[in-house]
Amino acid sequence: MRILLTGGAGFLGSHLAERLLGDGHKVICMDNLITGKKENISHLPASGDFEFVKHDVSKFIMVDEKIDYVVHFASPASPEDYLKHPIKTLKVGSLGTHNALGVAKEHNAKFFLASTSEVYGDPLVNPQPETYWGNVNPVGPRGCYDEAKRFAEAITLAYHRAQGIDTRIARIFNTYGERMRHHDGRVVPNFIDQILKGEPLTVYGDGSQTRSFCYVSDLIEGVIRLMNSKINEPVNIGNPRELSVLEFAEKIKEVSGVDAEIIFKPLPVNDPRVRRPDIAKAKKELGWEPRVELEEGLKKTIDWVKNNPE
Repeated sequence: MRILLTGGAGFLGSHLAERLLGDGHKVICMDNLITGKKENISHLPASGDFEFVKHDVSKFIMVDEKIDYVVHFASPASPEDYLKHPIKTLKVGSLGTHNALGVAKEHNAKFFLASTSEVYGDPLVNPQPETYWGNVNPVGPRGCYDEAKRFAEAITLAYHRAQGIDTRIARIFNTYGERMRHHDGRVVPNFIDQILKGEPLTVYGDGSQTRSFCYVSDLIEGVIRLMNSKINEPVNIGNPRELSVLEFAEKIKEVSGVDAEIIFKPLPVNDPRVRRPDIAKAKKELGWEPRVELEEGLKKTIDWVKNNPE
């Protein structure tokens, strides 16, 4: 297939581009490089199978050659990024998704939306199944990202129902691995960066809030299986192993072999208290579940950060 991949120079997008090329597809990688990096895709072949286009998908997208699949990953994804770029985040979730759907419609192509567990907000249900509607503060500081993705899901399914576009939606939970930016504001790169610099680990609140961490290769496998499925509505892709942030800080210390101090700071506004995917649908419909244990994934990620200083 010839695939248009928006956000292809980002953390997840670059891993997906690599996998798609390995599977024999041709990839047009489109990214404005606000949070993505050319270094993430510099190892990919400069051949007819891979093309990079610098473009903001919030503006009209034009692709001349025939496209079989539009895969929309473009968006800031860490709190540090979308709090810095709230309007751009809202635009890429709304205008960007609209434009990407327009390309899919023009080429009679399939459409894949990379959504997020943040559509569940600060959930009152744990674990979160796809049937849960969420608990989101639309006017809070995180609302720019949460609501952008909720709108993106709504317009994607509107195009499916009204225009017949063949859609897929992945609700992606916390993912980590090689090529995460060192200072992207999320807990895994924060802790790894701090522990390798000999700094205290910063835990927000009392550390009782929970997260579930999925290694990037597992996440990409789930995405590929969903792309190749016939499921039009959202599917959770994430690791159901739930840890408190304080437990995770101890795990980082254990895996790295560094006995770092832990310090506490106030919890950010609307920071989710729990986060754990219900992956029953992915197991049943895709035959997918995570394979990489947290300890193995963290060792690989820590080694990559050591070998790739900022």
